[in-house]
Amino acid sequence: MSENKYTVLLPTYNERENLPIIVWLLCKSFEESGHDFEIIVIDDGSPDGTLDVAKQLQDIYGESRIVLRPRAKKLGLGTAYVHGIKHATGNFIVIMDADLSHHPKFIPEFIKKQQEGNYDIVSGTRYVGSGGVYGWDLKRKVISRTANYITQVLLRPGASDLTGSFRLYRKDVLQKLVDSCVSKGYVFQMELVVRARQFGFTIGEVPISFVDRLYGESKLGKSEIFGFLKGLLHLFATT
Repeated sequence: MSENKYTVLLPTYNERENLPIIVWLLCKSFEESGHDFEIIVIDDGSPDGTLDVAKQLQDIYGESRIVLRPRAKKLGLGTAYVHGIKHATGNFIVIMDADLSHHPKFIPEFIKKQQEGNYDIVSGTRYVGSGGVYGWDLKRKVISRTANYITQVLLRPGASDLTGSFRLYRKDVLQKLVDSCVSKGYVFQMELVVRARQFGFTIGEVPISFVDRLYGESKLGKSEIFGFLKGLLHLFATT
């Protein structure tokens, strides 16, 4: 087995119900595939007690597997990754959502793909091959497809799913990308791929099924959609 270690960055905000399940699935997936790993939980001051749950999980799985790096308040996705990378001991980093929309069973496939093509980044895609979206109404699907289409036309990124957030990065590559990014929130995921193309990093893709969150509220509202479009235009203007 390779000497690689994989760090999963899990930014959380009010994910008390989902966290035990996602952590269990992650540990199971890594243990079955035999890869060394750690999970860094970056909780942004969740009022629902997510951090207490994370501490219990740390007691169960051990401090070498579950690393807690909480922050006092909600500071956003981009800065959560910056914060997480600082503490990562793996040479590869997986970023994913903690709300069970991304299934850890795909991570061994990401790793295999990375090793086959020696890629800098492997991205999960909902829009190629067996990939798909489940549990979304038509409106959400249309918004997602449209956002992806507009992005493809404007930015020609060389990846089929830009707004997805389930990816594997070489640690030094992610560090460089994060340092060069200016956006926050949803656009941040997209900017990472656009910058990757600018730097000439290689991207492999693995089809994934995306399942809408089981517990809690979706964080996608009108203001997020507006922010996304604004961020997209800014990226178009500056890349």
